[in-house]
Amino acid sequence: MPAKPARRIARVKQALMRRVQRWAKQRQGPDPQTTAIAARRTYILPTGVGLIFALTSFAMLLGSMNYNNNLSFVLTFLLIGLGFVAMHQCQRNLVGLEISFAGVEPVFAGGVAEFRFALVNHSKTARYRISLNVDDNDSAIQDLGPGESKLFVLPLPAPSRGWVNMRSFGLRSLFPFELFRAWAWLSMDIRGLVYPKVAAYAPPAPPTELALGHRQHDARGEEDFAGLRRFSTGDSPRNVAWKAYARTGQLLSKQFAGADMSSQWFEFDSVDAPDTELRLSILTRWIVDADRTREDYGLRLPNVSIPPSHGAAHRCRCLEALALFGDEAG
Repeated sequence: MPAKPARRIARVKQALMRRVQRWAKQRQGPDPQTTAIAARRTYILPTGVGLIFALTSFAMLLGSMNYNNNLSFVLTFLLIGLGFVAMHQCQRNLVGLEISFAGVEPVFAGGVAEFRFALVNHSKTARYRISLNVDDNDSAIQDLGPGESKLFVLPLPAPSRGWVNMRSFGLRSLFPFELFRAWAWLSMDIRGLVYPKVAAYAPPAPPTELALGHRQHDARGEEDFAGLRRFSTGDSPRNVAWKAYARTGQLLSKQFAGADMSSQWFEFDSVDAPDTELRLSILTRWIVDADRTREDYGLRLPNVSIPPSHGAAHRCRCLEALALFGDEAG
């Protein structure tokens, strides 16, 4: 098939599917993040193989009636009965499954957000060849044994920073024989965070500043011990007071005084770039590089200021501020 007609058919198909999904959402309403699949919301249609199977069975029925052949009647009705059993089993394969949203990790713009879902089979019968799909993206096909739960990962392109929303997605199965396609649409209010794209080329980061009498940097040697403080996310395990933890059961971190600490400030207004998105990409590059070397860094944006620190939590906080820059509703 030529490229243009094929693309036109694909666009018509997608537009039709979106209209049907909107109708299904109006009929069912929004779904909570843990939803059980009921029979009334499970749809089923024959596949291309199923249509050929039905036409073949009808042709055999006409031939049997024409020649009045009893063996041919037996074979024809056997195939028709098999088709009805397959139709019933295909829908039953989805009914009763419980699906829960299990989170999505932030990604950089241009990547793929992987939405995770947990499917639980509470019944005493196995469920076969289950998958999730959204637009043209599909999860891996998996089987669920009685009482078993499995994690399904549904990829969704994330072209730009901000929030990527999973409006509607489908749960489907072609089991058995792929004669019928059973599916259920779900409309959960779920989204994933997309960081700005990391600039491929960026100017040198601002020079580091030296501050005295502050907290010890994890990558440096120890100076004067100043006491203990409550452990917070991002503290190095090397600074945990394990002996105090063994005595009291409370997780504390060692605090040092008089130690030199170098830090950097990454400022939006100081980035020399022609547009906002490029500035954010350069800031993202600086943050990623500083995090890799475990240097302390701070971030200054209009209306947002994050003091210098380091660690995974600090990195996520800074990148989230960049991702939602200018998004008042975010």
